[in-house]
Amino acid sequence: MVESSRNRSSGLVFAILSALAFGGSGPAARPLLDAGLDPLQVTWLRVAGAALLLLPVALYHHRALRTRPALLLAYGMFPMAGVQAFYFAAISRIPVGVALLIEFLGPVLVLLWTRVVRRIPVSRGAALGVVLAIAGLGCLVEVWAGLRLDAVGLLLALGAAVGQATYFLLSDAARDDVDPLAVISYGALVAAALMSLLARPWTLPWSTLAGAVEFAGRDVPAPVLLVWLALVTTALAYLTGVAAVRRLSPVVAGGVAYLEVVTSIVLAWLLLGEALSPAQIVGAVAVVAGAFLAQTAVPETPAPRSQEPRTAQDAPV
Repeated sequence: MVESSRNRSSGLVFAILSALAFGGSGPAARPLLDAGLDPLQVTWLRVAGAALLLLPVALYHHRALRTRPALLLAYGMFPMAGVQAFYFAAISRIPVGVALLIEFLGPVLVLLWTRVVRRIPVSRGAALGVVLAIAGLGCLVEVWAGLRLDAVGLLLALGAAVGQATYFLLSDAARDDVDPLAVISYGALVAAALMSLLARPWTLPWSTLAGAVEFAGRDVPAPVLLVWLALVTTALAYLTGVAAVRRLSPVVAGGVAYLEVVTSIVLAWLLLGEALSPAQIVGAVAVVAGAFLAQTAVPETPAPRSQEPRTAQDAPV
């Protein structure tokens, strides 16, 4: 019981750190976007920067190329490159809030995969927590504002959701036979190579990137924001995310991941002056409550199969 409790506690810490790190990407990317960079270019800089920083790590873990090459390739293609490509394609056709809401259906797809395909019981607490977090996310992004339907855009956003789901499932599939640093470093290399075809880095305004941009009312060197995006919101975010899934489960880690949106919106409010509406405040509370409910569904110790659930919250669905 002590070991299981320790794994759950450390897993929750990693999951929260991952959500906070991912949530810090939006406010840091906004000044670069305002300076004239394309969203795909900023995303490429983020992933390519992480790949460059992690290159020595990838070389150190070169054995992973022989033991799990398919995993490393899939991680770079789907969670790291696929999510970004589908999301940016989606927001070109549908509102950002709608696309974000559909993308964050990823944990729901994980829950369905776990229950239907793998036939593993999922506690009602975890399921309810994910549903509550989705409802809160809808309020956070104010999905009703400017809503218009576009079939292709919705399918593209759903592709981003599938990519997000594979992030949790692949992180869980790696388990302890592949070092998380190997997964992230080679995933970043693969993603940077694939996204180069879309972002066309040779068209980047390098003179802008060498100068300063306005951030939180101050002039900040653009390279500082790029390092933050690459090191914290990409390398550290994915690393702690993989560590969280390994200690918790894809379903529970996915529920806690909704804190990313709360973090992004709150930081935008504090640093960029983007005010929160009453609906967004209610949504933030719902997201936090859903994440908390999902993580409390993790049992302290695995219950025997013949044992009946003690409470309705812990009953499998």
